[in-house]
Amino acid sequence: MKQLVILSGKGGTGKTTVATTLSEIIENKVMADCDVEAPNLNILFNGEIQKVDNFYGKEVALIDEEKCIKCGLCETLCRFDAISDYKVNPYYCEGCGLCSYKCPNGAIKMIEENTGEIIVGENKKGEKIIYAELFPGADGSGKLVTEVRKKATENKGDCDYIIIDGTPGIGCPVLSSATGADVALIVTEPTVSGFEDMKRVLKAIESFKIKSLVCINKWDINKDISNNIETYCNENNIDIVGKINFDETVIKALKRFQSINKYPDSIAYRQILDMWRKIKKYLDERIDV
Repeated sequence: MKQLVILSGKGGTGKTTVATTLSEIIENKVMADCDVEAPNLNILFNGEIQKVDNFYGKEVALIDEEKCIKCGLCETLCRFDAISDYKVNPYYCEGCGLCSYKCPNGAIKMIEENTGEIIVGENKKGEKIIYAELFPGADGSGKLVTEVRKKATENKGDCDYIIIDGTPGIGCPVLSSATGADVALIVTEPTVSGFEDMKRVLKAIESFKIKSLVCINKWDINKDISNNIETYCNENNIDIVGKINFDETVIKALKRFQSINKYPDSIAYRQILDMWRKIKKYLDERIDV
């Protein structure tokens, strides 16, 4: 089974639009939405929730008032200022466990905190959509992304592909999205920030030995920067597999919570369809180890 991860160095490049369209084009697949802070694949595919599992992303300290001798050592040791008046503020606690280890009376224990949910959905075609929701203010997004991908593998059945809609940026969730994938498609836009952030995400996943491909979305809104992106990719042996025109049909589709596959005559859909044929060749060439 091949894994395609779709990334972007910044938000707003059209990454999810490309991901949803590819997911409609590709048959026999599982979809994983790894943007755990703002998942939307299930919304666009009108999926029905099948199962919800709690996610315990961190540990927090808890002080047993009956055992506490109020020595104040825990408050002195906590570098995160999470303990005050012998009570723990869970929003400040980083779960390091030092207070529990040093407590002279064993009054502090570490407990797992529920910080999100992992959801298995299913669209009208019976295809699985795995996504997660990290609770507001909670930590552990990278770990939650890893759990989403594990759940997608568990639900793969006889599918040929896992399509992963990664998170924007270059942080820990992005690295968790890309680890172990066969091909990474970087969706960029012809703006200065889009170009620079494309280079950053390519650098971030360079050590993963993933085949990286680039798609320039709305390439025709600034042809000069698009040319600069193409020059950079050519100089660094990075293949550009797609150049998508600005297409108002995409805006129309999104307003109706639709993928642009509903508009097969649109130029953007035809260009993404052609891009998939190129991506598939790279996926088919990857050798299973």
